Amino acid sequence: MSEFTTHKVVRFGHVDPAGIAYFPRIYEFLHEAFEELWERHVGARYDRLILERRLGFPLVHSQVDFKGPLHFGDRALVRVTCFKLGHASLGLRYRFEVDGEERVHARMITACIDMDRLKSVPMPAEFRQAFERIRETEVA
Repeated sequence: MSEFTTHKVVRFGHVDPAGIAYFPRIYEFLHEAFEELWERHVGARYDRLILERRLGFPLVHSQVDFKGPLHFGDRALVRVTCFKLGHASLGLRYRFEVDGEERVHARMITACIDMDRLKSVPMPAEFRQAFERIRETEVA
């Protein structure tokens, strides 16, 4: 199985007084990885997708397991795979690891929508092909 990888450094401004990333920041980290995936893997900047092509992928479902804290100074490896590739929906799995230990495991489902009508539309073929390359294989 192929995957998209990036890194996230936990900065001083990301943490609470205990020195760990405050949970709403994790959602910011997830969305930053999502936008980077679009630019580096899919080949389409997410801002241009929304503003120029008028296509968006808003979040419709999320499931996040906090398996351990992300501390100030951590340099997390973020692994992204596609667990669902529907007609007009996309399911991405995110794993944040520090020194080989999984700290955050998230499953996010987005819908492909026409930004002007705010209605779902089929995902364009060029995007489907990119997500097929990081699609998880089903285990029998």
